Amino acid sequence: MKKAKKYGILVLAVLVVGFLYYYVTLPAINIHSSGFWFALVLLILAVMASQAVPHLQNPQELRQNKRIKLLGGMAVAVVAVYVVGSILSSPIVNAKKYQQLMQVENREFTEDIKQVSYDQIPILDKEMAVLLGNREMGSMVDMVSQFEVSERYTQINYKDKPVRVSPLVYATPIKWLTNQSEGIPAYVLIDMTSQNTQLVKLDEGIRYSESEYFNRNIYRHLRFRYPTYIFDDLSFEINEEGVPYWIAPVKKFNIGLFGGQTIGKVVLCNAITGETVEYDIDEVPTWIDSVYNADLLMELYNYHGTLQHGFLNSILGQRDCLRTTEGYNYLALEDDVWVYTGITSVNTDQSSVGFVLMNQRTMETRYYSVEGAIEESAMRSAEGQVQHLGYTASFPLLLNIANEPTYFIALKDNAGLVKTYAMVNIQKYQWVAIGDTVQECEQAYISLLNTNGISESNPADTLEKSGIIEAVAPVVVDGNTHYYIVLEGDEAIYDILVSEFPQAVRLTAGDSVQLTYIEGGAVNSVEAFERGVPGY
Repeated sequence: MKKAKKYGILVLAVLVVGFLYYYVTLPAINIHSSGFWFALVLLILAVMASQAVPHLQNPQELRQNKRIKLLGGMAVAVVAVYVVGSILSSPIVNAKKYQQLMQVENREFTEDIKQVSYDQIPILDKEMAVLLGNREMGSMVDMVSQFEVSERYTQINYKDKPVRVSPLVYATPIKWLTNQSEGIPAYVLIDMTSQNTQLVKLDEGIRYSESEYFNRNIYRHLRFRYPTYIFDDLSFEINEEGVPYWIAPVKKFNIGLFGGQTIGKVVLCNAITGETVEYDIDEVPTWIDSVYNADLLMELYNYHGTLQHGFLNSILGQRDCLRTTEGYNYLALEDDVWVYTGITSVNTDQSSVGFVLMNQRTMETRYYSVEGAIEESAMRSAEGQVQHLGYTASFPLLLNIANEPTYFIALKDNAGLVKTYAMVNIQKYQWVAIGDTVQECEQAYISLLNTNGISESNPADTLEKSGIIEAVAPVVVDGNTHYYIVLEGDEAIYDILVSEFPQAVRLTAGDSVQLTYIEGGAVNSVEAFERGVPGY
């Protein structure tokens, strides 16, 4: 009876430890998960230990115990299967399959990448978004002592605008204890074009998040609902109504046990209610932007670019081997978010042979053959133009300026604040234009192209409008004075930069004008104007 009781206590201890391990580490119960195999080995070793404890005082009996030998053999077998499975799943023996995981389509730059209006250019990077989010949070005296802003800052398209969103998190475990009954009351929304930052307060708090400690922790909540799913990195997004969701991509392994990862399903979890719904990858709602994370997409392209002639060639001869450059950015295109990165040879030279756009929702990948400088060279070139100010360059954004592929770069001071902008020609990266505003930068860049005989194009397709001024107001934007005018019977706002057109200060309500402008959504940028139009 004593022996049976001792065994019972040991088995109970193993079960308790096993449950605690599962509750904390949350391994997927799936043979494609490395965590599953590791947990299986630990379980076998724990059972071995429970069998060995009663025999510790008798080494001879311990060595001859058949159960312990069987369990030891099982542990070795599990490790062997894992090692062999890892090798058979690797690019070493599956180079062709890895190379074909991503399908790449060759496209024309000027056909796909249209000239965008100023209110569609995301001028902020994640680092700057973090600064703005923390500043906005610091102004909310009723929340700042209880909550902080998560550093997620997912970039999405929201109401046809590139924005970053990030939830709040509990500041400390004590703050969680005192606030978790109501949940997290808000999230941060940052317009990447205007730098407008909002703390969006919710009618009902976010109850499922990373900063929860028990069953409402988003990872634990998803694991208990989907014990066999292997989740990739989660992202935080909002739908068109502003409702917060967690987007949980489910990994799919296409090669052997552990190789060829893509995404097979997506689970959506309402961050307020915890309700979940899953979609196959080809049925994901279009408002979702982040399914394939940027690192996964770049890894898949590197397989495509380096394994064209097999694994050995990617290591030794490296014939026709291409890889992505170091870094990436995001581009809003066709109501989706695309990862942009340059393509260069594996010899790490300072030139690119082209670039790719990779859709974060569908994995669609487009290659554009444009030879020129890699992003790092363009960043150093832009910094060289303002070296006396000590500004540092953010990672470039790819734009179409006058049908020329162009790096657009924000230049920041030591505090991380954007102070000026640069446009660098990809093919001639020594051609750099600087401007205090996006409009000024583009005008300087166009002049630079014209001077060098590269382009005779206007910055974008211009329109004309005539009418009577209903209202005029001076506005200071980034330290520059602009005149915003509204015409009678026209809801649009027209922006005149005073440094370019000093005569704008003479405009008053009742004047007749003819405007040449670039359409830019809510605010149109005026390229030229004439005061005193006949017929008005």
